[in-house]
Amino acid sequence: MKLIFKWLLSAAALLCVAYLYNGVVVSSFGAAMMAALVIGLFNLVLRPVLVVLTLPVTVVTLGLFLFVINALMFWAASGVLDGFYVRSFSAALLGSLIYSAFGLVIDSAFQRLFFK
Repeated sequence: MKLIFKWLLSAAALLCVAYLYNGVVVSSFGAAMMAALVIGLFNLVLRPVLVVLTLPVTVVTLGLFLFVINALMFWAASGVLDGFYVRSFSAALLGSLIYSAFGLVIDSAFQRLFFK
Protein backbone atom coordinates (compact mmCIF):
# COMPACT_ATOMS: atom_id res chain seq x y z
CA MET A 1 0.00 0.00 0.00
CA LYS A 2 2.86 2.37 0.82
CA LEU A 3 4.44 1.74 -2.57
CA ILE A 4 1.25 2.63 -4.44
CA PHE A 5 0.79 5.77 -2.35
CA LYS A 6 4.39 6.82 -3.01
CA TRP A 7 3.92 6.15 -6.73
CA LEU A 8 0.83 8.39 -6.78
CA LEU A 9 2.70 11.13 -4.94
CA SER A 10 5.60 10.86 -7.37
CA ALA A 11 3.19 11.22 -10.28
CA ALA A 12 1.69 14.29 -8.61
CA ALA A 13 5.22 15.67 -8.12
CA LEU A 14 5.86 15.17 -11.83
CA LEU A 15 2.70 17.13 -12.61
CA CYS A 16 3.96 19.89 -10.30
CA VAL A 17 7.27 19.95 -12.17
CA ALA A 18 5.40 20.35 -15.46
CA TYR A 19 3.31 23.14 -13.93
CA LEU A 20 6.29 25.00 -12.48
CA TYR A 21 8.69 24.58 -15.40
CA ASN A 22 7.66 24.80 -19.05
CA GLY A 23 10.59 22.66 -20.24
CA VAL A 24 8.70 19.56 -19.06
CA VAL A 25 5.29 18.68 -20.50
CA VAL A 26 2.95 16.06 -19.03
CA SER A 27 -0.33 15.53 -20.86
CA SER A 28 -2.36 13.83 -18.11
CA PHE A 29 -2.21 12.22 -14.69
CA GLY A 30 -2.07 8.79 -16.35
CA ALA A 31 0.96 9.89 -18.34
CA ALA A 32 2.49 11.21 -15.13
CA MET A 33 1.91 7.84 -13.44
CA MET A 34 3.58 5.99 -16.30
CA ALA A 35 6.46 8.47 -16.34
CA ALA A 36 6.97 8.12 -12.57
CA LEU A 37 7.00 4.34 -12.98
CA VAL A 38 9.50 4.43 -15.87
CA ILE A 39 11.76 6.96 -14.11
CA GLY A 40 11.70 4.74 -11.01
CA LEU A 41 12.54 1.64 -13.05
CA PHE A 42 15.36 3.43 -14.87
CA ASN A 43 16.74 4.63 -11.55
CA LEU A 44 16.51 1.10 -10.18
CA VAL A 45 18.10 -0.71 -13.12
CA LEU A 46 20.18 1.68 -15.26
CA ARG A 47 21.37 4.27 -12.76
CA PRO A 48 23.62 1.91 -10.71
CA VAL A 49 25.30 0.69 -13.89
CA LEU A 50 25.90 4.25 -15.09
CA VAL A 51 27.21 5.32 -11.69
CA VAL A 52 29.78 2.50 -11.71
CA LEU A 53 30.78 3.13 -15.34
CA THR A 54 31.24 6.87 -14.78
CA LEU A 55 32.87 6.62 -11.36
CA PRO A 56 36.16 8.27 -12.45
CA VAL A 57 34.30 11.25 -13.92
CA THR A 58 32.12 11.46 -10.82
CA VAL A 59 35.17 11.52 -8.56
CA VAL A 60 36.92 14.19 -10.65
CA THR A 61 33.80 16.39 -10.63
CA LEU A 62 33.30 15.83 -6.89
CA GLY A 63 29.97 14.11 -7.44
CA LEU A 64 28.42 16.74 -9.69
CA PHE A 65 28.27 14.27 -12.59
CA LEU A 66 25.50 12.46 -10.69
CA PHE A 67 23.23 15.37 -11.66
CA VAL A 68 23.96 14.55 -15.30
CA ILE A 69 23.08 10.90 -14.71
CA ASN A 70 19.77 11.92 -13.09
CA ALA A 71 19.02 14.18 -16.05
CA LEU A 72 19.79 11.33 -18.45
CA MET A 73 17.30 9.07 -16.64
CA PHE A 74 14.68 11.83 -16.78
CA TRP A 75 15.34 12.52 -20.47
CA ALA A 76 15.40 8.82 -21.37
CA ALA A 77 11.98 8.34 -19.79
CA SER A 78 10.61 11.13 -21.96
CA GLY A 79 12.01 9.40 -25.03
CA VAL A 80 10.26 6.15 -24.20
CA LEU A 81 6.82 7.51 -23.29
CA ASP A 82 4.05 9.36 -25.05
CA GLY A 83 2.46 12.12 -23.02
CA PHE A 84 5.70 12.98 -21.20
CA TYR A 85 8.02 15.32 -23.05
CA VAL A 86 11.25 17.09 -22.05
CA ARG A 87 12.36 19.82 -24.46
CA SER A 88 16.16 19.47 -24.16
CA PHE A 89 18.94 18.11 -21.99
CA SER A 90 19.15 21.36 -20.02
CA ALA A 91 15.40 21.14 -19.44
CA ALA A 92 15.92 17.56 -18.26
CA LEU A 93 18.64 18.74 -15.88
CA LEU A 94 16.48 21.42 -14.30
CA GLY A 95 13.37 19.22 -14.36
CA SER A 96 15.20 16.36 -12.66
CA LEU A 97 16.48 18.74 -9.97
CA ILE A 98 12.96 19.97 -9.23
CA TYR A 99 11.60 16.40 -9.31
CA SER A 100 14.37 15.28 -6.93
CA ALA A 101 13.48 18.10 -4.53
CA PHE A 102 9.87 16.94 -4.51
CA GLY A 103 11.11 13.37 -4.03
CA LEU A 104 13.07 14.43 -0.95
CA VAL A 105 9.95 16.02 0.51
CA ILE A 106 7.92 12.88 -0.22
CA ASP A 107 10.56 10.61 1.33
CA SER A 108 10.79 12.84 4.40
CA ALA A 109 7.02 12.76 4.83
CA PHE A 110 7.01 8.97 4.49
CA GLN A 111 9.70 8.65 7.13
CA ARG A 112 7.65 10.73 9.56
CA LEU A 113 4.34 9.04 8.83
CA PHE A 114 5.25 5.38 8.57
CA PHE A 115 8.51 4.93 10.48
CA LYS A 116 8.04 6.68 13.79
